[in-house]
Amino acid sequence: MNKHNSNCSATSILLLILLLLLVCTTANAGDNNCEAAGGFGFVCGPKSAEDLVQVPDTRWIIASGMEPGAPITLIDSQQKSWEVLYPGDRPRAKQNMDTFGTCPGSPDPNNLISHGLNIRPGPNGHSTLYVVNHGDREAIEVFDVDANGTKPVLTWTGCIVTPEGKQINSVASFSDGSLVATIPLHPGKTISDAFAGEITGAVYQWSPGDSTFEVIRGTELPYANGIEVSADEQEFYVASSVLLNVIAYSRSNPARQLRATRTMALIPDNLHMDAQGRLVTAGMVVNDPVCGDVGGSELFSLEKFASCHRPFIVKAIDPATMENIDLLTSPALDSFSNITMALLMDNEIWIGTFAGDRVAYRSLKP
Repeated sequence: MNKHNSNCSATSILLLILLLLLVCTTANAGDNNCEAAGGFGFVCGPKSAEDLVQVPDTRWIIASGMEPGAPITLIDSQQKSWEVLYPGDRPRAKQNMDTFGTCPGSPDPNNLISHGLNIRPGPNGHSTLYVVNHGDREAIEVFDVDANGTKPVLTWTGCIVTPEGKQINSVASFSDGSLVATIPLHPGKTISDAFAGEITGAVYQWSPGDSTFEVIRGTELPYANGIEVSADEQEFYVASSVLLNVIAYSRSNPARQLRATRTMALIPDNLHMDAQGRLVTAGMVVNDPVCGDVGGSELFSLEKFASCHRPFIVKAIDPATMENIDLLTSPALDSFSNITMALLMDNEIWIGTFAGDRVAYRSLKP
């Protein structure tokens, strides 16, 4: 193992330990309190549901679990209930050797730390779920989602292991099976480096037949976070949590940025397309009189950042113009913080968190 890999692994382990401590503190504070607050209801139980996706044409939501030992959960958006989706009692696996022949086999189902999610509809009630995994390996895990029964069923079908153990944050897919993913921090880089204005990561790509992800030159950014592709698949969009904006790139010529939003008042995190074709992102406010301002000359402290409950904002962005509007603003909530994303589903908005014991929801009806 070279020096860079060693430094990256040590940094990753320390960050995961710190994250686990933060999660435990947040969860314990709300163990016996699942009451509505600030106009939000809560589904309590899912651990660190950093990202959420809707199973196409169903009432079901799949939630990641960005914590050691946390399962991938299934949320019933109508009943406001949840259950373990994966691994469950009998995790299913059937590797697609044609597409994922270089994958070394299914992951340890009890050592999955799931982060960003992407789901792509397929035929006959099936879809494909892509899951960022930080558990027993750094990889994108691929699952078939069968929604033909009374509840969706996951079957693991393959993986793409990331180069040199680099940590992916978010992933998005194209109809031909190709993927784009963000790596916010290259080996040796820190979050403080990003807030100091340094280039710390980039967008990577993979297509069926490739052995692993490769960097897309021209997409280097300070802390590239959420990612999504356009409906016509000619563009992709990246949220920078340091530049505080979302940037549009051409898939055919990513070396030139096409357009970008203005600087936003929130730290944009995950990025998803809604049913109206808008990009939706969410995050905590940058400047807050209670928690202080994010960035500046001080070294960034994840512990300090995550332990102070900040107000948060949900934005909808027109990908053609990059103009954006507030879909929702909320003051700080004692029982729910560390906002990472928002999912619009029917007339409700669902919100995830990287450190917590619940998922929030709220009506968007006038």
